[in-house]
Amino acid sequence: MLNNILEQVGIDNYIYLCILLFCVGAIGILYRRSTIVMLMSVELMLAAANMLLAVFSVYHQDTSGQMFVIFSLAVAAAEVAVGLAILVAIYRNIGTIDIDELKNLKG
Repeated sequence: MLNNILEQVGIDNYIYLCILLFCVGAIGILYRRSTIVMLMSVELMLAAANMLLAVFSVYHQDTSGQMFVIFSLAVAAAEVAVGLAILVAIYRNIGTIDIDELKNLKG
């Protein structure tokens, strides 16, 4: 069924969508100064890469790409949990999570 949907939509449209999502995430990291938005942009970039892995996995009829997507989602969830815990600790100590203010923490 998924292969039938892939044939109807076309693999090139999925590739374009993944490229667009990845670029939106990269722009979010480069131009936004909020750490929360930067974390969401990283997650958007990971989602684009995972979607591309899943599409190529269906296209080549190999489940190893889908297994890697599941592993990558688990690692991404752990990364977000650790990142938010670090942000909460920084906010409690400094009182802000602005990137420009955090540059003063360099040792």
